[in-house]
Amino acid sequence: MTRIEKRFAALKKEGRAGLVAYLVAGDPDPDTSTRLFEGVAAAGADLIEIGMPFSDPMADGPSIQAAGLRALQSGMTLKKTLALVRHLRARDPDTPYVLMGYYNPIYRYGAAAFCRDAAAAGADGFIIVDLPPEEERELADPAAAAGLDLVRLATPTSDEHRLPTILKRASGFVYYVAIAGITGTRSADAGSVTRAVSRLRRFTDLPIAVGFGIKNPSQAAEVARAADAAAVGTALVDRLAQNLDPAGKPKPGLVDAVLADIAALAKGVRSARHPG
Repeated sequence: MTRIEKRFAALKKEGRAGLVAYLVAGDPDPDTSTRLFEGVAAAGADLIEIGMPFSDPMADGPSIQAAGLRALQSGMTLKKTLALVRHLRARDPDTPYVLMGYYNPIYRYGAAAFCRDAAAAGADGFIIVDLPPEEERELADPAAAAGLDLVRLATPTSDEHRLPTILKRASGFVYYVAIAGITGTRSADAGSVTRAVSRLRRFTDLPIAVGFGIKNPSQAAEVARAADAAAVGTALVDRLAQNLDPAGKPKPGLVDAVLADIAALAKGVRSARHPG
């Protein structure tokens, strides 16, 4: 079993959903980012999405766009992102790490080389926002050869004709984008999430994580009652940004503030199916 499969199997055995936490590698600077990622799993995240900073993140709202720019301006690169994964994996053999981002940096790196290096660093898979199923083979084939999962995205507009194509080569889990639009703008209601998860389960046996628009522990708990995991990114990136000084430098309490939010989200998720 892969680390992702093991984690979702453990969550199922515990009778609860998981928390997927997203932050951008290198935000606001490599040293602070490393200290932050070092504490994410201990704070309660079950899976960790590591954002690969990119200059033109078309699916992301202003918060994550700004985070990516901070990371790039601080010197973060794809190679340094893989070095971060290697560092984290040496400290933690079990937590799944999923690299999330856009295909352009991977294309420039070389898909086969990237998959080889990502696997060697200890990554478990990818979520590539702008790679449609029809164009995924040049990444999907070397990813499969390297033992990496390619997590597919489904959206409210993915109908019953489109879903089989989206899910054909999906592995690890399915990421359901709960709202139409960019990250961090609005929230999905619990009823629509429940219906969407039920519909997706007709097309796949993979675990389903729901993200986009989850801003607080109560919303995370609502999602956790229906899905296998709740994914939170923008709210954490916003908390990080709130702890920068006017010059964009981290205030002393930044890491603790973000980890406290992760702990609160984890508590919400863990109590969703077992109140009290």
